[in-house]
Amino acid sequence: MQTRLTAIIEREAHGYVSFCPELDIASQGDTIEEARQPVMWSST
Repeated sequence: MQTRLTAIIEREAHGYVSFCPELDIASQGDTIEEARQPVMWSST
């Protein structure tokens, strides 16, 4: 079974912030991939 989640990624002054409203978690990183990866790991 697959579940679709929303990932909102925004550029900030010193990198990127990723937020998943369905899981109520956020992460940050220097690149989009660094910001997105912890959100992806949390959903598995």
